[in-house]
Amino acid sequence: MTASLIPLHAQAPLPWRNGGGHTRELLRRPAAGASPQDDGWALRISVADVERDGDFSAFPGVQRWFAMLEGAGVLLALPAGRVRQTRSDPPLAFDGAAAPGCRLIDGPTRNLNVMVQRGSGVLRTVVPGVEWCEPFEARGLFALAAGTWRAAGGEAVPVAPFTLLWHEGGAPCRYDPIADDGGGGDAGPCGFWIGHSLHGAPGGPDVCRHTRKETA
Repeated sequence: MTASLIPLHAQAPLPWRNGGGHTRELLRRPAAGASPQDDGWALRISVADVERDGDFSAFPGVQRWFAMLEGAGVLLALPAGRVRQTRSDPPLAFDGAAAPGCRLIDGPTRNLNVMVQRGSGVLRTVVPGVEWCEPFEARGLFALAAGTWRAAGGEAVPVAPFTLLWHEGGAPCRYDPIADDGGGGDAGPCGFWIGHSLHGAPGGPDVCRHTRKETA
């Protein structure tokens, strides 16, 4: 199946009820057997602009991943302790029921959010030019730097910065960013991989490897 491109700028921002920011939803993958009238979803991918301190919304039964795209970072108050998350850190996984408090380190931030309610999923940092082979039914790339996404078998798709590429297929793939493109910045990655399968426990077998250290 041909990959789809979903630019961030083409999605309307939805303001939060508490006035602390807004979210742009990029993709909502329906749960198995869900009808068009049913809001049952298995996977949601969005980008949030956080403008002031506040608590995350609670999502019981949902596995969440959180990655920093722009800004100095945040401090998240999770049940196990406080975590500092910046652009140089790998994605953070946590239980959606936790609803951590969020404190901005130095001004507003922009963040990538992945939520899995059904099936299994993951959010990974892209290693440029290295094939990503984890077994998922569908795969996504959120690009921060311009480059070319390549799937095993020959398909190649140019991707602009701040664009989600989504592919309903499990073929291994890689991302080759343009060497002189500054979309990811010196301290941050060129993009993130997103994987999802409709069957399996949310988060897959290695969620704990991506739940990072606490800070004092």
